[in-house]
Amino acid sequence: MSLLVVGSVAFDSIQTPYGEAEEIAGGSATYFSVTASYFTPVNVVAVVGEDFGDEQMRIFRGRPIDTQGLERAKGKTFRWRGKYQGDMNEAQTLETQLNVFQSFAPKIPSSYLNSEFVFLGNIDPVLQLHVRKQLPKARVVACDTMNYWIQGKPEDLKKTLAAVDALVINEGEARMLSGVENLRRASSIIQRLGPRTLIVKRGEHGACLFQDQSIFFAPAFPLEQVHDPTGAGDSFAGGFMGYLAKTGDLSEPSLRRALVYGSVMASFAVEEFGLSRLLRVQPEEIKTRFKEFKAMTHFDV
Repeated sequence: MSLLVVGSVAFDSIQTPYGEAEEIAGGSATYFSVTASYFTPVNVVAVVGEDFGDEQMRIFRGRPIDTQGLERAKGKTFRWRGKYQGDMNEAQTLETQLNVFQSFAPKIPSSYLNSEFVFLGNIDPVLQLHVRKQLPKARVVACDTMNYWIQGKPEDLKKTLAAVDALVINEGEARMLSGVENLRRASSIIQRLGPRTLIVKRGEHGACLFQDQSIFFAPAFPLEQVHDPTGAGDSFAGGFMGYLAKTGDLSEPSLRRALVYGSVMASFAVEEFGLSRLLRVQPEEIKTRFKEFKAMTHFDV
């Protein structure tokens, strides 16, 4: 089924204990679309500058990713520079250059308006709601947000949350949005704002799925080395939404499988800098790692 992502395409410069990478392709829409494309065709709405050339566009080509909605504007592409230290659970932002992303106003091509599954990446909640209103036929609309919007535009964010089906955020953001420390209590407060399904990403500790009175937890896949956590959350979302769009099944068991597939794809993303590992993943590797997840977490009652 059709899957649409609206978000950022960027150049990232990254420092971790394992090395550095300068001006490599990144951004929420990039990580999401590459990951989700292993499950289903993806439509992308984002903006790039004149410096986003053929080399970068090859990331999307040869995959079931439609870039008709990838706007090219005069100026430079969004840039982010960050550093990870210690357990690498959180990035230290060293520099942000919004460039063409500063005036980004998502334009949804007419061929995308029938999208049944939609992911609204981490952009201004006013823009997220504007996109949501253009897609009345969508079966599932999920969104991401961050502390910047939670603190800076709380009322606009609440309007967006009232219009979406699912929210994907990290542990700190869940506590900030709800105003409470306990995640179970936080989930109830957030769900009352609108999204029936809440996914809380917990970095190396996995992810939690809250739906109605149901709670499901998936651990992070145990890796010997994590080289670059950038894009892990967007890759998680791509795996989660990609699987749901592929199956069209929104039952609780399907949502749980989608959560595990999200964790699987995030585990590939962090193994190397940028998109390198994700671009080389083979379908059989995804199946194998999913089975390993299942073996690690299954037990008889």
